[in-house]
Amino acid sequence: MWITYFNGDQHYLILSLLCLVFSMLPFYWHFEMKRSEAREIVFLAVLATMAAMGRVAMAAFPDVKPTSFIVIVTALALGPESGFIVGSTAAIVSNLFLGQGPWTPWQMFAWGMMGVTAGLLRNLKWAHQRGWLATLGIIYGFLFGWIMDLWYALVYVQPLNAKTFVAAFAASFYFDLVHGVTTAVLLFCFYKSWYRIITRYKYKYGLMDAREELERSSF
Repeated sequence: MWITYFNGDQHYLILSLLCLVFSMLPFYWHFEMKRSEAREIVFLAVLATMAAMGRVAMAAFPDVKPTSFIVIVTALALGPESGFIVGSTAAIVSNLFLGQGPWTPWQMFAWGMMGVTAGLLRNLKWAHQRGWLATLGIIYGFLFGWIMDLWYALVYVQPLNAKTFVAAFAASFYFDLVHGVTTAVLLFCFYKSWYRIITRYKYKYGLMDAREELERSSF
């Protein structure tokens, strides 16, 4: 019965939104249960605000998104959970200025997952090299775009079939490329300085897992 219900065209969006909500809940739940210190929350809030304001400031150029750069740097410096919080929060905060809508959960998911996956690469040496970072920026630009294309196809494309689905993704190629190249250039030029600033604050004030890392390194 439920499978039949969700197979209807008008229910694609309902099912996808439910999947998004349930995929993001564990991250928020774990962050809430950690009982983070106030200074950690403030630090993440500042980074999320910077990511959001970077998007708002470049609103005239919708696919030039400094947000992705800040999310990736945060994740590589502080870990996947921090990357998720900054990414998902930046989406909802920036939309307070740019307009909320059914696209907001998708943007929260896209930037949140960008933070999670980038954070999982933080212990790999190549993930901090400028050449690889630029490549990563281009990849993330397209992945973000494809997630938003999926939302667009589910909402606006009728009839939804393989041909129209592929056409919807192909139509956004230029915009995804601009997003990816912008992120790649920012990572190539400014990653090291931003990474040093974030990690300096992390160790200076003992934020996130700084104490545990220092204890492990002392053995």
